[in-house]
Amino acid sequence: MIRKELYIIRHGQTDHNLKGIVQGKGVNLPLNELGQRQAKAFFDAYKDVPFDGMYTSTLLRAQQTIYPFRDLGLSYEIFSELDEISWGEMEGTYTVMENSDVFKTLIDDWRAGNIDAKPPQGESPRELQDRQKRFINHILHTPDRNILISMHGRAIRSMLCTLTDTPLSRMEEFPHVNLTLYKVNLLSDGTFEIEKFNDQEHLKNL
Repeated sequence: MIRKELYIIRHGQTDHNLKGIVQGKGVNLPLNELGQRQAKAFFDAYKDVPFDGMYTSTLLRAQQTIYPFRDLGLSYEIFSELDEISWGEMEGTYTVMENSDVFKTLIDDWRAGNIDAKPPQGESPRELQDRQKRFINHILHTPDRNILISMHGRAIRSMLCTLTDTPLSRMEEFPHVNLTLYKVNLLSDGTFEIEKFNDQEHLKNL
């Protein structure tokens, strides 16, 4: 039996996403034109879901992604616990982050189980997970059943690890693109199962 259905989405594209520049929680860009069309495509595909809870991070790109639902009259709550990981000094400076030695070293450390490793002035996966646990505890105790959560790429990886009892060292097993969907169900035994994995079907006509 399914007790809750979580629709966890990554925000639509920003100009930094387009250029491969590091964002993190310290960069607060709006959606670009494609990001707005991605948000509309997701809305068109899921507007008939009876969402009784909507949550977003403090960052504009995540909030704008669910504006079409807000325009239906649905309200949303803002939680800083949903903010993207802080990339510290890397934010706004690295083009194509995946090519940087700092990023490659971090990923290697995290895969090896060193989840306390962090970029200079940034945040570790353990710190990210610890703050997300406060949000997870909130949704476990809310009566909301169909829940839409608009957040960020690395943050989604961390949350999925927590929900599925997966070590943070395996975060990279949860891929993402802009406006991807992970649908995760809370079962009657208290466990979570992933029903839709990195689902992009709603973007197929873009």
